[in-house]
Formats: sequence, structure tokens, C-alpha cells
Amino acid sequence: MFRLYFTVGIILACLTLSACSNEGAAAKEIDYETTKKMVVDILQTEDGKKALQEILKDEKMKENLVINADVVKSAISNVLSSEKSKEMWTKLFEDPKFVETYAKSMADQHKKLIKSLMNDSEYQKQMLELLKDPEITKQMIEAMKSQEFTAQLEKSIQKTLESPLFQAKIQDILLKAAAEQQKGKKGEEGGGGGGS
Repeated sequence: MFRLYFTVGIILACLTLSACSNEGAAAKEIDYETTKKMVVDILQTEDGKKALQEILKDEKMKENLVINADVVKSAISNVLSSEKSKEMWTKLFEDPKFVETYAKSMADQHKKLIKSLMNDSEYQKQMLELLKDPEITKQMIEAMKSQEFTAQLEKSIQKTLESPLFQAKIQDILLKAAAEQQKGKKGEEGGGGGGS
């Protein structure tokens, strides 16, 4: 604890001496450089590092270091709306690996958003209008004709056919159809036998 107070005391003393200097501009520049070097040297020592760690553990200090959420939002908005940022995002979204990672990270939020939109009458109306657009229909038909879509469709069908749940349903349908056919044959035989 003594080391902490000692180190903080040295730093404060250096800063005070630097601030109180009433000499000319050249002298101030020299004092500033000397003080800066001294403070950096102190902070690089083990005692300096420990002192900083203890200061940063203090709850009041943490509260003072917490950045205002509005400031953060504003800074992020400014960065994201800059031209350099737009270029960076454009390049990132051209990388298939980044797009895949981004899509996976957003999948759950995306599902929730889509589900909530599906219940929105205004969204439904806009989707219907969009689907009625001949250009959209043309693009969808083109996409469905593509080799990639066909391959994906085949995979989905194969996955469905291999699903135990689907197989059980098909088995039920076939058994019911066979039973119906059996009843039909018995009915025909019974009706045919009475007529001769």
C-alpha cells in the first residue's frame, strides 16, 4: 500500500511541478519532456504497474472510467456512416467466409425478426405487392432454374426422404391405402357374387 501512495505521490509531484512552472516557453517544453519521460519510466516499473492496477480496481475509479452510452453510440454512428467505413464494410461483405460467419452469428436474431414481421399486416401487404412484381417473378424463376438451386433442392428432398419421421408418415399412408384397396376388393367381390 505504501508503494502505491509513494508512486502516486511521485506522479502527482511531477505533474504539479510541471504545471506550476512560470518560466519561458522553451523551459516549459523541456520540463514537459522531462516530466513525461519520468512518468513513463515510473509507470514501467513494477511498482508503477502495481499502483495502476490497484487504482483501476477501485470502484469509484471504475465508475469514472465508464464511458457514457450516448457518447459511444454517437462515436459508432459517426464511424459507421463515414466513407472509409462504407468501403471497409463493402470489402468485408465480398469475403464469403466473413459473410458466412456474420450470417451464423445473426441467425437467431434474424429468425425472431422474420417471425415478428410475418405477423405484421403492413409487412405482409408489402411482400404480396413485391411478389406480384413481374421483374421479381422473373428473377425467382431464373434462380430456381439455376444449378445451385437444383442441387440444394435435391439435398433437401434427400434429407426429407431419409428422415425417420417422414418415413413413418409414408408407411402410415401406404398402409391406409392398402387397407382401403383391400376393402374395395372385398366390396367388389361381395357385390359381384350376389349378381350371378
